[in-house]
Amino acid sequence: MPKKKRHSNAEITAKLAQADNLAKEGKLQSEIAHTLGVSVMTLHRWRKAPPSLNSASPSPPSRSHPEDDEAARIAELQLENSRLRRLVTDLLLEKVKLEETAQASRPSSRRATR
Repeated sequence: MPKKKRHSNAEITAKLAQADNLAKEGKLQSEIAHTLGVSVMTLHRWRKAPPSLNSASPSPPSRSHPEDDEAARIAELQLENSRLRRLVTDLLLEKVKLEETAQASRPSSRRATR
């Protein structure tokens, strides 16, 4: 099994900047990832990471209260939860439509049993 390659914060920042430039040129995500030598998921994970992990120089520690951070995190999770619930609902509705279409297009070869 190949050993996982870890990138430093400076490398990640440089690769993200390069990815942004390639995206401005109109390259596809898969092409950008291939050029950088990482997977598309790694590229997305890096972009989603907190800015402190993406910057080469560490930012000064924030002076916010832990309660504020926790409240913000809870609000963020609630928003994500509502988005995921809508996504699941949309997928279930699409599934039902597909099942109904498949049922309607299938010839009725079963005998009616009572």
